[in-house]
Amino acid sequence: MPNPSPASNTLGAIHQAWDSPLTSPAMSNTLDRHERFRVTNRYVEIGGKPGIPVSGELHFSRVPRERWEERLRLMKAGGITVVASYIFWIHHERTEGKVSFDGGLDVAAFVRLCAEAGLDVVLRVGPWCHGEVRNGGFPDWVQAATVKHRTNDAGYLELVERWFGYLGQELDGLMGPGSNVIGIQLENELYDQPGHINELKKLARNAGLSAPVWTATAWGGAELPDGEVLPLFGGYGDGFWVDADSPWDPTFREHYFFSHVWDDPGIGADLREQFGNGSGTRAPRTPSALFPPATCELAGGMATAYQRRPWPRGLDVAAVAHNKIGNGSAWQGYYMFAGGMNPADGLQESQATGYPNDLPRFDYDFHAPIGASGRLAPSFAALRKQHAFLAAFGDRLAEMPSTLPEVLPAGIDDTATLRWALRSDGSAGFLFITWHQPHIPLDTYRGAQFEVMLDGGPVTFPEVPVDVPAGTIAHWPINLEVRGVTLEWATASLLTVLEAAPGAAPTLVLAAEAGVPVELRFARGTEVGGPALSAPGLSAPGRTQRLAVSEPVMLAAQSGDAVLDVLLLPAGLADQAWILSGRRGRDLVFSTDRLWLDRDGLLAGRSQGEPAVDRYDPRTRSFLPVDIRTAGTPQRGHSIEARLVRPARPVPASYGEAANRAAAPEPEVIDGLAQTYSLDLPAEAFAQAHAELEIHWAGDVARILVDGVAVADRFWDGSPWLLNAADCGIIPGADVVLQILPLSPQAKVGLPAEGQQRRETIPGDLLALDAVRLTTWTGWQEKAGHSVA
Repeated sequence: MPNPSPASNTLGAIHQAWDSPLTSPAMSNTLDRHERFRVTNRYVEIGGKPGIPVSGELHFSRVPRERWEERLRLMKAGGITVVASYIFWIHHERTEGKVSFDGGLDVAAFVRLCAEAGLDVVLRVGPWCHGEVRNGGFPDWVQAATVKHRTNDAGYLELVERWFGYLGQELDGLMGPGSNVIGIQLENELYDQPGHINELKKLARNAGLSAPVWTATAWGGAELPDGEVLPLFGGYGDGFWVDADSPWDPTFREHYFFSHVWDDPGIGADLREQFGNGSGTRAPRTPSALFPPATCELAGGMATAYQRRPWPRGLDVAAVAHNKIGNGSAWQGYYMFAGGMNPADGLQESQATGYPNDLPRFDYDFHAPIGASGRLAPSFAALRKQHAFLAAFGDRLAEMPSTLPEVLPAGIDDTATLRWALRSDGSAGFLFITWHQPHIPLDTYRGAQFEVMLDGGPVTFPEVPVDVPAGTIAHWPINLEVRGVTLEWATASLLTVLEAAPGAAPTLVLAAEAGVPVELRFARGTEVGGPALSAPGLSAPGRTQRLAVSEPVMLAAQSGDAVLDVLLLPAGLADQAWILSGRRGRDLVFSTDRLWLDRDGLLAGRSQGEPAVDRYDPRTRSFLPVDIRTAGTPQRGHSIEARLVRPARPVPASYGEAANRAAAPEPEVIDGLAQTYSLDLPAEAFAQAHAELEIHWAGDVARILVDGVAVADRFWDGSPWLLNAADCGIIPGADVVLQILPLSPQAKVGLPAEGQQRRETIPGDLLALDAVRLTTWTGWQEKAGHSVA
């Protein structure tokens, strides 16, 4: 039932100014100065003006080198401005003295390719990284060394100095004032060694590594050296690191509320308990006064451990990210934004190497916005809209502190109080609403109306109170001035501003919220016209326009000589919107396919079947189809015959455990117990440049073997398993085998709700192969002459 409420619930907030003067720390200002990047105690400056960077994690050594460019350009098309990547020592120097930066390990080539794609880079150099990698990224020979790891022990520092020296040689010439390397992270999840962080910074500098911003993770109450590193925080709405039967943990639930608390004590808590690495309780849970609140690990998804297998959905990911913007984030950073696969067998975190959880031997899809196969998750479109907003309005937003409303939720169990926040400079601002959380449903909030106290007096809106449906993620403007026209408020989310083309006015683009009526009010004296206002009953009297937005709506607003077009998109169409930036400005494009700008500034992408792409033309105020040429004949895909080779055998309830966490079965156990299929793949499908194996199944663990060698694996969580065929070495004529290990009803494995429901419908071991398809993605490119470059 909806929460009981009167016809109008007026929700109040009083704008709060900054509580300290604007200052500039030594970092990036007097030390390590950069041509574009600098940090203040309030915001990041990019190219001489405030901005909000958006970083996304992609591990270059977990993605085949031939996929790097497409992934990077797709990330940029999704609004990512900075690519973050761990450099896993174990991937480069498995044997002492035999260091490799070849092929997919070529970090210098990766940094150059990021620059070509217009992306900045943060290198997370460790030397201990975690990232669900064996030994946290230490090679076995380093792990076995008789030193005190992750301390200022002389023997350990000697090993690190040599490793950093290798990195300095590889990256020589790629760092400095004009470089796209704008950040270096030292260590990871180190809680009580501030002196060691300082020593690592000295070693890195001596090796030739440099960047305007040095960072370290701050969650868990980490003690960091003052002024030496930018503290970075995280936020996960669910995680694999709690016990299989644990309820939804408070450290996860907190992120679905607006707050000025930034620390997440849950991240890495199981490792702190396992290794005793700091208590994580001494430091405050708020940012340093020297730096603005910044993040590097907002959940882009979640890894799957054997004992607990979360599957965050698109709205779950978008809600956490949106809350951080409303909380005052100066830097949005996601982990992961693009998933991948371990470059070899045995490089995963495991109980056998002293960690509490067993991770897949290969799979690191992470349910990321860009999956390991290159397929987009629903979170990609949800985040893309937020990133477009930050790109267009981040220079204003960065200078606006966050204010929480006068009435806050009573706690994490409060599902009745609307969750919202304000960012404002006292004269204008943005109101953020996030009315979504997983696991515990929210009801429609009835009769919402807001009263925001700014320097010039109260702003109350909308005129008619609105109901806020569950699932609403909105950021509404207050006193927004665009090219001389002021929009006093709107109940539609800002998307972008398209600069004026020759003969046209600039266009403000907003997205309607599903189930929320759109009201707009312009400043007094503004003339508003457009076809939408001629429909009976849609335009309210006075200065407030009330609109039905089931289709795109165009308005024209004029204040004196200033003219502004306003384009309102229905919620469904906004999910298909891509805002792509080239040398001529922003381009608004619509497609359900993945797309990006290629090296020539032309639209490019991949689609199943015939591609359909439209572009909005501000001059004609119309949507025009993009003229496209395909790289082959579009195909819908192939249904694959899975021939049963050997039925499964009964499985035990447990394969062992450590620290109350179930252990994953060893490969030889899977070989002996799994149901085995031979997959007959059509040779003609491989003529396409991009073929994905799509497996719908149920069970415990699945593996793909090519010519008898395991190349991929997956722990079942209810989601389809997507694999790039070429990345797995699947070629015409290869012997491809699928193994599925049944899941015992007694296994101590935590599943998402849908997976658990399916598990409970089966009286015995769970095993099913629902479908196997080979889907082909045809490459396409816009015909020359329409470039935005």
